[in-house]
Amino acid sequence: MPDVPESSPAQATETPLPPRPSLLRRHWGKMTLLTIVFVPLIGMSLWVGITLTYTYSDGTRTGFVQKLSRKGWLCKTWEGELAMTTVPGTAPQIYSFSVRSDSVAREIEKIQGSQVTLHYKEHRGVPTSCFGETQYYVDGVRGTK
Repeated sequence: MPDVPESSPAQATETPLPPRPSLLRRHWGKMTLLTIVFVPLIGMSLWVGITLTYTYSDGTRTGFVQKLSRKGWLCKTWEGELAMTTVPGTAPQIYSFSVRSDSVAREIEKIQGSQVTLHYKEHRGVPTSCFGETQYYVDGVRGTK
């Protein structure tokens, strides 16, 4: 039996198909929309992550908490003011701060009215007020007598 290639008459008359356009040419609108939405979103997320993990400075402030309230439209944070005086009878210097932790805010509320020492961390460059209205984030509190 001789080797005869099996070919049908239909295969001989087929014309080759033109090449398909690339993925980018077929879906340019979707790719553009994804780029416009996701690139800034990823960039903003990285910036927020960096500014909230890097601490510019930290320290303590001592005084009397004169205001502590929960604020914000979507992102609720505790915002407060500490009245610091060097000598009794002089005008106090007001120190504004933010508290992101509910447990720390409850501790501040418990000892409000007496002299307190707040431990804070300063985060500069946070791009939105969703994480706090000030750049000073209180993460610890201690009552002083």
